[in-house]
This record gives sequence, structure tokens and C-alpha cells, in this order.
Amino acid sequence: MTTGVVRTIAVSVFRESVRDKVLYNLVFFAVLLIAVSYLLSQLTAGQDMKVIKDLGLAAMSLFGLFIAVFIGIGLVSKEVEKRSIYSLLAKPIRRQEFVIGKYLGLLLTLFVNLAIMAIAYYAVLGAVAWVDGAWFRPHWEAPAVDPALLKAIAMIFLQLAIVVAIALFFSTFSSPMLAAALTFGLYVVGHFNADLKNFETVVDSKPVVYIARALYYLLPNLAPLDVKSEVVHAVPVPATYLLLNTAYAVVYISVVVFAAIFIFARRDFK
Repeated sequence: MTTGVVRTIAVSVFRESVRDKVLYNLVFFAVLLIAVSYLLSQLTAGQDMKVIKDLGLAAMSLFGLFIAVFIGIGLVSKEVEKRSIYSLLAKPIRRQEFVIGKYLGLLLTLFVNLAIMAIAYYAVLGAVAWVDGAWFRPHWEAPAVDPALLKAIAMIFLQLAIVVAIALFFSTFSSPMLAAALTFGLYVVGHFNADLKNFETVVDSKPVVYIARALYYLLPNLAPLDVKSEVVHAVPVPATYLLLNTAYAVVYISVVVFAAIFIFARRDFK
């Protein structure tokens, strides 16, 4: 696999995503929601900082999800629909380079957009601290511009990185509509995946329990990557916990991207 080819495809995906007006709209509404959270927070005097932090992180997660899904499902299907896939594969580009380049390009897009939202997020927090800090600072469990919030943002990025991999996987063999539905479905299931591990407490059927246990390991487990509540309420999140879950995300992404490469490499476009 040639690194230069992968880099070229990734940069091309990033540039194409940046030119997409839908992407601008999503980021704009996310930044707007983060700013509006300050107005909503005035309804809960003394707890305003928690409200802003909660809403801001939720906005980043939600709009990041939309970006990951709606752009991710088109990474491969768009090339097939436009029939540009034929000219691309006619060039000295391996199919695994094509898939990995597409994935890394969208990952770069997500990173840049999350960075923009994070800057706006911290700007709102800083403004609130400057305006209302003297009144409400004694009630805050953590500083307004809390560096620990970066832990939650980093975990949001890892969640979205998994979502992108899943969207890319489904886009290699299904329609955009079906790929979007399946990706959203797995995102929701991923937040309740832990319940499958203890399914024997709900049913007595051994085959069902074994199937549930298999699904537990097969489906993404996104709940451990959600540390928004802990960070907002100033609950310490150990570095070992973050590292273990980062390792899980990297391994899961690698498996899903490899599966996408496996399917795409055997797909006949003739």
C-alpha cells in the first residue's frame, strides 16, 4: 500500500467535504446551539455552567453524528452512482488504498469540525465566566474553561470515528438510505450494548443468551466512550480508563475498516 496515494485520496475527500454546503450548515447550527445554551442556562441560576457544558457537548456529539453518517455513507456510494469509480480504479490505485484514503479523509473532516465547535464552546464558557463568574463561581464544581472537557470531546471524536467506519462499511455494499438507517441503528444500540452481556438475567433460553453474548462482542460498545456527565459534574476520569477505551476504539475501527476493504475488494463494478 502506497502512503502517498492514501494521503492524496484523504486530502481530496477533505476538500470535497469542506466545499459541501450541508457541512457548513451543520457546523453553523452546532455553534449556534452552543451559544444559545447560554440563554437557556439563565433559567437555572447557579447551575448555568453545568447546563452550558451539557448542551455544548451534546451539540458537538449530535451534529458530529450527522456529519459522520451523511457524509460517510456517500464515501463509496457517491463514486458508484457518478460512475467515477471506474476511472479511479483504472488508475494505479489499489482498492484498499481507496477505502483507507476515504476513511482518513472524513476522519480529518470530523477532527477539523469538532475543533471549530470546541473553540466556539470554550469561547462561550469563557464569556459566561467573565460576565457571571463573580455571582455564580462559588457554586461551580469545576472551572468554566475546564481543560478536563477535552477528555469528553476526545471521546466524542472516538465515538464518531467508529460511526464513520460503520458508515463506510455499509456504503461498500448497500444503498445510501439503507446504510444511513443501519448506521444510526447501530449508534443507538451501541449505547445500550452492555445490557446484552447480562441477558441471561432476562431470559432462560441458552441459545438466546449465546446470541446476545455474541452480539455484545460484535456490535460497537459506545457507552464507555461517553464521559460527558462525569466531566460536567467534575468526576475524575482516570487516564487508564481513557487509554483502554481508546485502544478498544482503535481495534474496533481496524476490524470494521478491514471488513469494508474485504467486501469492496470483491465487489464487481462491471
